[in-house]
Amino acid sequence: MIGITILGATGSIGINTLDVISRHRDRFKVVALAAHRNVECLADQCAAWTPRYAVMADPDSAVRLRATLKQRGVGTEVLAGPEGLREVAGCDEADYVMAAIVGAAGLLPTLTAARAGKRVLLANKESLVMAGRLVMDAAREHAAVLLPVDSEHNAIFQCLAGHPAGDGLEKCGINRILLTASGGPFRNTPLEELHAVTPDQACAHPNWDMGRKISVDSATMMNKGLEIIEACWLFNTTPDRVQVVLHPQSVIHSMVEYRDGSVLAQLGNPDMRTPIAHALAWPERMDAGVESLNLFDIARLDFEPPDTRRFPCLRLAREAMQAGGTATAILNAANEVAVAEFLDGRIRFTSIAEVVEETLAQTPSHDASTLDVILADDAAARQFAQAAVRELAA
Repeated sequence: MIGITILGATGSIGINTLDVISRHRDRFKVVALAAHRNVECLADQCAAWTPRYAVMADPDSAVRLRATLKQRGVGTEVLAGPEGLREVAGCDEADYVMAAIVGAAGLLPTLTAARAGKRVLLANKESLVMAGRLVMDAAREHAAVLLPVDSEHNAIFQCLAGHPAGDGLEKCGINRILLTASGGPFRNTPLEELHAVTPDQACAHPNWDMGRKISVDSATMMNKGLEIIEACWLFNTTPDRVQVVLHPQSVIHSMVEYRDGSVLAQLGNPDMRTPIAHALAWPERMDAGVESLNLFDIARLDFEPPDTRRFPCLRLAREAMQAGGTATAILNAANEVAVAEFLDGRIRFTSIAEVVEETLAQTPSHDASTLDVILADDAAARQFAQAAVRELAA
């Protein structure tokens, strides 16, 4: 039996992971489940899966979960806070760690899992955006297996057909990565109407069922900017070798162009259970519960270049990666603040990019060689971004 810890168990990735392993109960056992504040959902999951540990990142929620499980007669041990997350990420009973905590909060437990030599199923792109060098070095040093779960990076991994990505694209005979993007809900919205976009509109993704923060990132295309950075670390390349292609059907999840002119693409229905099952079973394949792709129903596949006037966050992410150091951590921190403020109705949709750009311009970046430096610049960026939000809201 393969022991698995799921960080972010009550989010869409965590729920889909449990759905996949429910089809293979003879192969996987749940060692630990972790969430932020969703006590009711995590309690139900603990009752269904009886993990040894459950973690609530929010300490008050841990108290409530402990009482709820006791009342329901579930013997799961409840841990709390960042220490609890790190404990279950590195515990001996877990062979695999699904790293699906959204945002910067996922960095430390992901790093812990890498340092513990786990198979890390990486759905938390912010870990590599903030501390790519540290995470990749930890994985190499401790023989951890780092497998991408983001649909695009998982598709790239599949298209690499087993090539050692650590050697870089050039040695693999690869010209470039073609990173597909749906374009989100505002791909064709007139530019002058974007300032009036509401949070509910931004969260209404046309193809994928995702959490609110990730949905907003898709609408601004910051998610694709973060994925460029993630791809550079995962596949040892540079931003100029990663081309974003708008593909509204979300059927081709990404492509790789080889030196001989071949372009390999990974296709499938837009269902996160496919990359989750791939990462769980690799190098084998297993049933994910996903419907077969019917190309006759799809009928057509469209492609177009992204408009950086519509999606300035794409440009900002490239600039941050090219700048290097902690610039990408600053980018991520400012975006997390801005998106949260937009979702709370304090700034306009178009102000998200404004806050990020101003924060990047005004927050000094440093060499990202230590976790302390990265976290310090992350905190500085959040402080500046909050001030920028207050100025916009005044």
